[in-house]
Amino acid sequence: MLQTIDLRGRTLSAAELLAAVPRAAIARDAALAAGAQIVSDVAADGETALRAQAELFDGVTDHAIRVPAAHLDEAIAGLDDGVRAALDEAITRVRAASAAQIPAPVTTELAPGARVVQRWQPVRRVGVYVPGGKAVYPSSVVMNVVPAQVAGVQVVALASPPQREHGGRVHPVILAAARLLGIDEVYAMGGAGAIGAFAYGVAEIGLDPVDVVTGPGNNFVAAAKRAVAGLVGTDSEAGATEILVVADDTADPRLVAADLISQAEHDEQASAVLVTPSVALADAVLAELDARAPRTRHAERVSAALDGPQSAIVLVDDVDQAIAFSNAYAPEHLELQLADPRVDDFVNAGAVFVGENAPVSLGDYLAGSNHVLPTGGQARYAAGLSAATFLRPQQVIDYDRAALSAVRDAIVTLAQAEALPAHGEAVEARFED
Repeated sequence: MLQTIDLRGRTLSAAELLAAVPRAAIARDAALAAGAQIVSDVAADGETALRAQAELFDGVTDHAIRVPAAHLDEAIAGLDDGVRAALDEAITRVRAASAAQIPAPVTTELAPGARVVQRWQPVRRVGVYVPGGKAVYPSSVVMNVVPAQVAGVQVVALASPPQREHGGRVHPVILAAARLLGIDEVYAMGGAGAIGAFAYGVAEIGLDPVDVVTGPGNNFVAAAKRAVAGLVGTDSEAGATEILVVADDTADPRLVAADLISQAEHDEQASAVLVTPSVALADAVLAELDARAPRTRHAERVSAALDGPQSAIVLVDDVDQAIAFSNAYAPEHLELQLADPRVDDFVNAGAVFVGENAPVSLGDYLAGSNHVLPTGGQARYAAGLSAATFLRPQQVIDYDRAALSAVRDAIVTLAQAEALPAHGEAVEARFED
């Protein structure tokens, strides 16, 4: 079960804290090379590469990569009423929270007749990836598509792996969620290959390149995003999931254990970390994990994740040391189960869940927040998916003749100082008789 990392009695530098963070480094390094190669194959061979990858990774051949409209219609007709109601509620909540992320245009009057307008323009076309390997994620359809729609994106295309159990089709619940949101451009392609297809386009199946690629996935999907960065925009590299729980002796060990297991069931490479100054809590959580993990549906997967080098119990002297460790770790999901949560001190996290009534599962589905979040320490500098992911800040400069005249001499002076006299001459030309 979970390894123990004991940091008590040590004063660690920022570099030493980073070195103490448990990560599945070897798995990530291998994924970087493999993901880049898969993207390269799709760029070179298009549909041929996608079909070879579907056979290799999904056990599917001769499937329709571009999903016919009939498949979407059948999926929505067969959607369970309870699942539909839950998706509708998730859509409503995520739409409301995403709308709050749209900045208003701002006009700055620098002088009479001198205006700079800051506005936010949506990208035109987005490719959304929804995983479909070890689990089915209709919630990820909602989390990716709704913010794009709220931002004003004109076209959203969606990809998810073909399922052998469904005759090579995308899982019907994924298709139904897409239809609920009005998405009709859907592709049965998975993993890093789907990211490459969105970035480069695949003419044989009518797939045009997109401007931005988003969506969660495993480390191979994260690696593929890195491979196409610069060709298209991407959200943060949302690889194998992470949960870090910071808890003291007021926390309920049953709930801590349940939350660690909830994320460990995603993937064998999932990270589950508890940081605590309480040895008693650590021992109680270990006992709960021993009791609960074997009983859950995906016990084998959970056990592999908890046993991996990326998962641990970290013992610290006090909450201050827990804060320092958490900020170095920069987790995807941070839970604070503390008598005094000190939320403002935990500055590096994809999303922060405060108290025992805000489990990560709430954010995965119905909190209204987005569950596509940065992993691998990227929360130190990157944000989770939001409407802003699909917006570009753009400046509009509007000066009249008098306003330009007021800064004419200063422009010429700076142009000469930079040995770029034609810059000044371009201004002077506007005042020639």
